[in-house]
Amino acid sequence: MSSYPDLEKETVVRTVKDLPMDDQPREKAEKYGCGVLSVPDLWALILRTGLPGTPITELCRNIMKSNNNSLHTLERRTRQELRQIKGIGTTKSIQVEAVMELIKRYCHEEIPKEESITSSEQIYKYMRHEIGNNDHEEVWILLVNRMNRVIKRICLTKGTGTASLFDVKTAIKYALLENAEGIILTHNHPSGNLRPSLPDDNITKELKKACDYMKLRMLDHVIVTANGYYSYHDEGRL
Repeated sequence: MSSYPDLEKETVVRTVKDLPMDDQPREKAEKYGCGVLSVPDLWALILRTGLPGTPITELCRNIMKSNNNSLHTLERRTRQELRQIKGIGTTKSIQVEAVMELIKRYCHEEIPKEESITSSEQIYKYMRHEIGNNDHEEVWILLVNRMNRVIKRICLTKGTGTASLFDVKTAIKYALLENAEGIILTHNHPSGNLRPSLPDDNITKELKKACDYMKLRMLDHVIVTANGYYSYHDEGRL
């Protein structure tokens, strides 16, 4: 004799929280990154809330299914057509529209080309808002390629209001790891005084000597304040 199913023991998923942890989009993204998520899961992260008894993941699967699982098809939907999909109201239709517009703009955007560093003034403008008004010293290096374009900038140390430590080996290590062709050293003077100190002179000589040995170019050492800068290169001290 066949028996009826035990409704009390039957598992029915009604919200995202009822899903296994690895099937919950936000938790999965946190653990593995957004690259592992399906398109419906990505929409679920954006749209966030489903309907009573219908978790957002299921709703987003229905959205994609009703559009042949194609973002291109979805992009052609009008706002009114989107709102005919169960669970898509005013807010969600505009959210979908906004994401599709972002995709469109991303695809048409040109990757900006970094300017080559050709002067100490460029270095100052590049770093002024980062360290110029700090109440403590920070030592940074800018790593450049053969065209003197910055490929990476790294804060080496953070010190006090009057001093900071500098390790030339760490600077060279980063340059080699990034396959840099040259290094720019820069640090700030919280006091606003642009005159280099004896330790400033010493670390400049140290780094220049190490760069020469490793066949790296040391372009400059620029001291930055809120209102101006000092360049070892411009002063003929490199």
